[in-house]
Amino acid sequence: MSTSTNRRRGLGRGLGALIVDTTSPEAEASTDSLPPSGIQSCPLAAIRPNPHQPRTQFDEETLQELTASIRVHGIIQPLIVTANPTEPHTYWLVAGERRWRAARLAALQEVPIIVREASPQQLVEWALIENVQRADLNPIEEGTAYQTLINDFGLTHAEIAERVGKSRSAITNILRVATAPASVQAAIVANEISAGHARALLALSEEAIEAALLQIKEQGLNVRQTEALVARLQAAANAAPTAAEEAAIPPDQAQVAHLENRFRTALGTRVNLNRSANGSGRLVIHFYNDEDLENLYQLIIGDEEI
Repeated sequence: MSTSTNRRRGLGRGLGALIVDTTSPEAEASTDSLPPSGIQSCPLAAIRPNPHQPRTQFDEETLQELTASIRVHGIIQPLIVTANPTEPHTYWLVAGERRWRAARLAALQEVPIIVREASPQQLVEWALIENVQRADLNPIEEGTAYQTLINDFGLTHAEIAERVGKSRSAITNILRVATAPASVQAAIVANEISAGHARALLALSEEAIEAALLQIKEQGLNVRQTEALVARLQAAANAAPTAAEEAAIPPDQAQVAHLENRFRTALGTRVNLNRSANGSGRLVIHFYNDEDLENLYQLIIGDEEI
């Protein structure tokens, strides 16, 4: 088994791949739709937000600061846009939504733009790359964007990782966090917990997640403390002992559950650790499809292919 040999062309150059060097012969040959300078002025009213923009949260304070700067200096870096196929003489944003929003607040009439041709997939990818490189997305927005690339364009975890410059395991972990219950997602968006907290919580039942989340927020638990809490809750749920039985629980049972959770967090999948009295045992790592198996192989062995 191996990752796809017919990989789509990556965007490893990041934002540099979006901005044309109009001084080169290659740029002149590949930008027939652009004016000679590569930059033109466009009415702000003719620009529409990217329909595939993954970012939904914009910090109001920093947006106001950018607005104040634009009122004084104007927009220094052009917006990247593409022709809107559904509305003639208008454009969709590819990169620069914060500048576009600030320009509206500053009541600008025109803004500088560079026009690029972009497919629907590129609209998603370029907006995602811009935000990921600037660390502007929260884990829920990031995971939702990755899921769009999977559902709408058939990309694998490995192909997404190649495009955004992250490891395949990082993509898998973010996708799992984006499936967390609504209360966990809301806590991430509000910066009350991190993605690491969420990954630990996903090992619990939904009912147990709600109780653990409340405890994390009330006590300000860090990720390591959260993992220990989850291990205790798992041990209690699995054993469910009576008061008399509780005294007979081996003292290392909570440690076994803690180790299981550490494995689960590191590998991003279900793990069972069974130990016997003499110290031997079995470590069972679950996978559910070829993608999971490849991801586990890379994490444990370190090779790119199996």
